[in-house]
Amino acid sequence: MTAQSNNVPLGIALMIATTMVFAFQDGVSRHLASEYNVLMVVMIRYWFFAAFVIALAVRSRGGLRAAIHTEQIWVQILRGVLLASEVCVAVLAFVLLGLIESTAVFISYPLLIAALSGPILGEQVGWRRWSAIAVGFIGVTIILEPGWGVFDPASVVPFIAATMFAIYGLLTRYVARRDRASTSFFYTGVAGAVVMTAVGLWFWEPMIAPDWGWMGVLCLTGVTGHWLLIRCYEAAEASAVQPFAYFQLMFVSIIGITVFGETIRLNVAIGAGLIVAAGLFTLWRERTKR
Repeated sequence: MTAQSNNVPLGIALMIATTMVFAFQDGVSRHLASEYNVLMVVMIRYWFFAAFVIALAVRSRGGLRAAIHTEQIWVQILRGVLLASEVCVAVLAFVLLGLIESTAVFISYPLLIAALSGPILGEQVGWRRWSAIAVGFIGVTIILEPGWGVFDPASVVPFIAATMFAIYGLLTRYVARRDRASTSFFYTGVAGAVVMTAVGLWFWEPMIAPDWGWMGVLCLTGVTGHWLLIRCYEAAEASAVQPFAYFQLMFVSIIGITVFGETIRLNVAIGAGLIVAAGLFTLWRERTKR
């Protein structure tokens, strides 16, 4: 393995480009999932994603055999299945609540990772990070408004997606102790494609020609976003570029307002601000400890 270059300006530019691509992908996902079954949409996306990770594995050091080799196969498969399930839940949230509100809740996942890193990975979480986590969850509560009128259960869907993604992230840390990144990436795509095919084929629907074009865009943006993210972490340390991942909320808001006619409610803006501030503090504390 070659040493990481730690070109921070390049890493930041790549992270912002990544968030832009993923925001566009979320917009396309919302459009397709509002017209067709979510499971079918995610299944087709995963077919393309699996082909991408297999192609990467073939070209990586040691080839496909090295990528497949792991002593933690069931944890790797669980990771892949969990991420595929999370994508389905997140896309469902886009349809039920819209892009802006769903993403505002979903960006709480770094705080969930911090909160769960103790019981799952045995990592120490100090009082400062617990305080930041508490502030972030106050932000989530403000967005969900559980005390105003009749509580809408659909508003919990993006929080479920964030929790699933946080557990996926912690399992990724866990397997990284013994497996290469290429191995984890391989099982993420392949295990996800297998489980989505087993489920999604039962919900197949005919798709009109223009939407097949959007499906192609969805697949391409997924691959492009993952490639940019890989390049981002090759260019710079994760702690230096991770705060810029919050740009995705800005890009999603632009798409939600201009394309889908969504609005930013005051409680969503306040709650998202608290979540971002708490997340940035948590990332800063992690970098300081390192």
